[in-house]
Amino acid sequence: MATPPLSPADAEEEEARELLYEAYNELQALAAELGGAAGAPAVVVVGHQTDGKSALVEALMGFQFNHVGGGTKTRRPVALHLRFNPRCDAPQCRLLAGPGDEDEDAGVAGRPMPLADIQAYIEAENMRLESDPCQFSDKEIIVKVEYKHCPNLTIIDTPGLILPAPGRKNRVLQSQASAVESLVRAKIQHKETIILCLEDCSDWSNATTRRVVMQVDPDLARTVLVSTKLDTKIPQFARPSDVEVFLHPPICVLDVSLLGDSPFFTSVPSGRVGSCHEAVFRSNEEFKKAISSRESEDITSIEDKLGRSLTTEEKERIGVGNLRLFLEELLRKRYIESVPLIIPLLEKEHRNATRKLREISQEISDLDEAKLKEKAQLFHDSFLTKFSLLLKGMVVAPPDKFGETLINERINGGTFTGSENFQLPNKMMPNAGMRLYGGAQYHRAMAEFRLVVGSIKCPPITREEIVNACGVEDIHDGTNYSRTACVIAVAKARDTFEPFLHQLGFRLLYILKRLIPISVYLLEKDGEHFSGHEVLVRRVQAAFRRFVESTEQSCRERCMEDLESTTRYVTWSLHNKNRAGLRHFLDSFVAPEQLSVNTLHEQLPGLNDNRQDRAKTDSKSNHSSDTNSSGAVPETRLVDLLDSTLWNRKLVPSSERLVYALVHQIFHGIREHFLVTTELKFNCFLLMPIVDKLPALLRQDLESAFDDELDSIFDVTQLRQSLGQKKQEMEIEVKRVKRLKEKFGEINKKLNCPRVRQ
Repeated sequence: MATPPLSPADAEEEEARELLYEAYNELQALAAELGGAAGAPAVVVVGHQTDGKSALVEALMGFQFNHVGGGTKTRRPVALHLRFNPRCDAPQCRLLAGPGDEDEDAGVAGRPMPLADIQAYIEAENMRLESDPCQFSDKEIIVKVEYKHCPNLTIIDTPGLILPAPGRKNRVLQSQASAVESLVRAKIQHKETIILCLEDCSDWSNATTRRVVMQVDPDLARTVLVSTKLDTKIPQFARPSDVEVFLHPPICVLDVSLLGDSPFFTSVPSGRVGSCHEAVFRSNEEFKKAISSRESEDITSIEDKLGRSLTTEEKERIGVGNLRLFLEELLRKRYIESVPLIIPLLEKEHRNATRKLREISQEISDLDEAKLKEKAQLFHDSFLTKFSLLLKGMVVAPPDKFGETLINERINGGTFTGSENFQLPNKMMPNAGMRLYGGAQYHRAMAEFRLVVGSIKCPPITREEIVNACGVEDIHDGTNYSRTACVIAVAKARDTFEPFLHQLGFRLLYILKRLIPISVYLLEKDGEHFSGHEVLVRRVQAAFRRFVESTEQSCRERCMEDLESTTRYVTWSLHNKNRAGLRHFLDSFVAPEQLSVNTLHEQLPGLNDNRQDRAKTDSKSNHSSDTNSSGAVPETRLVDLLDSTLWNRKLVPSSERLVYALVHQIFHGIREHFLVTTELKFNCFLLMPIVDKLPALLRQDLESAFDDELDSIFDVTQLRQSLGQKKQEMEIEVKRVKRLKEKFGEINKKLNCPRVRQ
């Protein structure tokens, strides 16, 4: 039967539709080349297992290609990219490799394939996943279809949702159900997606699929509700009132802004297309005729049940054909509504492309020595400005791209760990979870160094270490416990603090080197870079690395000199901050009636500082106390003290505790001095030279490069060729964008023509 000719208005509307689809084809191709996105509207089909999703998708397309049957068949999403092509009287299909596909898929991807081969491939994938431990995959099987009877549209058939039984023995199936539900939610979360929600039930109170869909689309505002397998439900209704409730759900059940206002009802005839004896249909044409016949039979059956004829509005909700017409009209409106929004975007893209073409032409004309030197100087100044701002603090560079948490910083820049591998917990560090860069990251690293080193205690002291440190004096064989304590303290301090010095230098060096790519990013973001600046960036980066590495080494050597001097000679004035605490400690294990504190100071002269007036006051106080007491300390007590500290090498508890107290006093004094001087020197001799001396050094390096050869900064020959190629590509892009802008302008005029809108 021949198709009746279209009226002039319908013919003009059909022409506008074809022009619109062709323009969208060009827009999508241009967006793909420019790295943007201009995706066609997408319809995602959602339903439970055996709801008939795949069969409905095939019926909507008018040809069979999928794996259909009882049980779980679809185990991997199938994405149909439909593309309008007026020259294709029959569907032309290509199987495209989905994201993350294995190499074996690459052999079949990208080439035209008959529908039977695509169907066999999909069935093979489902069979493979059925025996796979994961059972399902979120990687799409992408099929590109070109056909003159389809709009630009993407239809995605998702795996069926699962309702597992409760209980521990069903944990595997419960896990699979959760995975499938997460996969489906991810596919329907985009706001532009149209959701085709399938419900295989005769009672709308059972919201099996809607339960999942409404988690993403609570009001079902972009959801088309479809009741499948209508031919099996009609016989279930005993009374006309049941059919009325089914066709017209009450507000208490579907009190939402449903897309299309009410559900659709469909039936798909069972049977496959093919030439084998199991096939029911010999061609896709027979399949489409069977779909149309099923629609008529369903309407007749419903009218028989109701005892009345269906209204036009009710008939428009029954059958695959009416659902297809609704989706096509919905998509056409989406296309038409987007046209006025696309035209300004294309105008903006045309302006940008034209501006880039002018900039490239200007760069080609500026390829002479004087202008290149001027560009290099401007780049140098802009680079230093960005670098300085990064140290002072700024928020222009995205932290998610350039920032580092403390964990990442420790992984890449090293940790502050001592001989006992102690590491400060993250929760004790302020801003540990924040992604920092620049001066903020430098400050956090210095604060962590301060906390780690400041919390270090004196390492344990063994009795063997005390005895070995006593040695033999050059004038007598007695023991000098003040010297013993100094020997032990400086050795442990040197071994403890020297590794932290190298770790701090390495960490700060790493943080400063990270500023180079961030500075270049800021230059590109602000449009302050130019073509062929890569060689200049590498030269600046090399000069910066040499400078900061040599500066860090010089700063570290200064700090090493301080550490060596502090651990080479003990100056008691550095360690007397806790002198009162030490005095109390000594009084605690030497009874006052046995020995006065002043006597101990006479035995350990190293504890005396240069405050002679305080020593005299102590002597007077002790003398007054002794006078008021029953008498002077017996000489035998003094002999006992000398016997236990000076003449006896046997380490008694009192001597051990004395050495222990002195070592801790000296060690903590060295630690405090090390912290203060190290932080001060790294700020003064590493950070400040970068602020003060780096600009002059980079400028000197740039001027010396100008004296040598210009190609050491710019690859002029390569730059000229690259700019010429970019100019040709940009000229083509300007023409394409201009033509596309004019085409969408023409479409907009036709769509706004009163005759077309009617």
